[in-house]
Amino acid sequence: MQKKLQSQQLIVITGAAGFIGSCLVKHLNNLGYYNLVLVDDIGTSDKWKNLLGKRFKCLLSIDKLFEWLQGKEKEVAAFIHLGACSDTLENRVDYLLDNNTRFTIRLAEYALQHGQRFIYASSAATYGDGSQGFSDDHNRLHELKPLNPYGYSKHLFDLWALEQGVIDRLVGLKYFNVYGPNEQHKGRMASMVCKMVPQIEKEGVIRLYKSTEPERFSDGGQCRDFIYVKDVVAMTCSFLDNLHGGIYNIGAGEPATWNQLATALFKAMDYPVNIEYIDMPADLAKQYQNYTCADMEKFNKITGHAQKGAPLQFSLEDAVRDYVQGYLMKGTTW
Repeated sequence: MQKKLQSQQLIVITGAAGFIGSCLVKHLNNLGYYNLVLVDDIGTSDKWKNLLGKRFKCLLSIDKLFEWLQGKEKEVAAFIHLGACSDTLENRVDYLLDNNTRFTIRLAEYALQHGQRFIYASSAATYGDGSQGFSDDHNRLHELKPLNPYGYSKHLFDLWALEQGVIDRLVGLKYFNVYGPNEQHKGRMASMVCKMVPQIEKEGVIRLYKSTEPERFSDGGQCRDFIYVKDVVAMTCSFLDNLHGGIYNIGAGEPATWNQLATALFKAMDYPVNIEYIDMPADLAKQYQNYTCADMEKFNKITGHAQKGAPLQFSLEDAVRDYVQGYLMKGTTW
């Protein structure tokens, strides 16, 4: 990323102590960016540990952001808005709309009014069961039917941007199945990689869900677009160095099965492969995606990448090894 931003200009990052947010801060620090304003509500969680060793200008709670912004319109160059309730099982719809839709609208309107770059996290959850495909074509937004309130809250902002005619002045990123360091605080919403490692250490086994569509997928053969967080933040930050707008998928562009992921984990930990298959809970089965795969054509076009998949630094096996051996087994953050 070329340093087109002036040194005195600020980059505001919401959700900065979270999983992707803290990794993004690390990536920017590695590129020599320290004039960062971090925004997050840490509360009593361990998210503060994700900021250890990071360099930034100040740390704000989310309710202080607009107060802090007063008079700083010319100082802020960009917003990277990752802060949200990301619990796909959260059922308080009004809470999700306040956090994920209405707040995002307010912040986007501020950025648009003052000519600041606005990059925000949408979600692959907006695609629902995938029956409408995984294309990030704006013209197909109205066809999408998310399976849960979280996906709906993200989808509503995408629709707002489209209907207000500002979608090409913003950057919306639909993150697929992201995993990697700094996610330990997420509990039940952490990636299965994070959850599987202690299971292997304790029992030497990984339990995967049986297929709910055996005619299409074998047990453990359900597919996901897994992407390593270090690739995710590099792709995200590329939009600080270009003027492209719109919604873009952020995924590997190549699906992998749960069996492949589990096998990579056993290999990284030097354990024999031992997979058991269990029934899927009924409440999860109603909103389970048996297949996800990001259409990366639009992203690849603006980056000049000629392959079908995304321009990744890490393969699935390399990423799992880096995460497991470099962070999970050491108990460290990135």
